[in-house]
Amino acid sequence: MDLHWMELLLSHSGQTLRLGLEFLSLISVAIGLLAVLSGARKLRLREIPPHLIQRGPVTLARVTFGSWVALALEFQLGADVVLTTISREPNALIQLGAVALIRTFLNFFLALELRQEDRPSEHQRSMNDS
Repeated sequence: MDLHWMELLLSHSGQTLRLGLEFLSLISVAIGLLAVLSGARKLRLREIPPHLIQRGPVTLARVTFGSWVALALEFQLGADVVLTTISREPNALIQLGAVALIRTFLNFFLALELRQEDRPSEHQRSMNDS
């Protein structure tokens, strides 16, 4: 049985999916940049807590853009998984695994920083309690 055509179909499908995920990653960063530059509420991924709005525009911009970058990293990680799946070379698999690991750590620390920004400061909590 000739499975060559199935292998080609899998390879082409994987490449198309990978390119689609990379495109979505690029679009996510562009939308994040537009959201920061325009300050448009509708372009934010999530509702911004009032304590962040009170901290100022820089914090608000960091959280808004950081959310979009985190989404872009997720798309890039998905693209890496697809590429790893369709790759046949051991060196390519090792390299892609290292890149995926780095992107996972970047996304983890970015999400951690965003969560820390989301928490109200001690000063804000004491003012809310009063």
